[in-house]
Amino acid sequence: MSKSQDSKSTPLHSVSVAGVVVREDGKLLAIRRADNGTWELPGGVLELDESPEDGVAREVWEETGIHVEIDQLTGVYKNVARGIVALVFRCKPSGGMERTSAESTAVDWLTPTEVTERMSEVYAVRLLDALSGDSPHVRSHDGRRLIASR
Repeated sequence: MSKSQDSKSTPLHSVSVAGVVVREDGKLLAIRRADNGTWELPGGVLELDESPEDGVAREVWEETGIHVEIDQLTGVYKNVARGIVALVFRCKPSGGMERTSAESTAVDWLTPTEVTERMSEVYAVRLLDALSGDSPHVRSHDGRRLIASR
């Protein structure tokens, strides 16, 4: 196979991590993104030299000011339109104080009902999956809607 054929057939993916931070009262940590105004989980691109767990802790702290302890992997979500694979971990808050960042214009603790009201389906399902207890979930979406598994 020639190099040009190989590069066309080799898919390139980005790996991101996100934290479902669950407080003792059951409320969930969420951010309103600065770039598009949507409500999502705190998270971002995993750096080459860090473990997924370290990446989640870093991203949550950077975007919210909250330190976390990682509990477990609760889901793997692929955006098939953009080639992004997101690893989502349930976490417990372990310190810090809520604050916004360059990436977040609001940080709030939401009830599961508020999550479904404020977040699009592809992001709300990540929080709800983390609460379901039968993890990990594996789902695909097109950036707006979940794609039914085969």
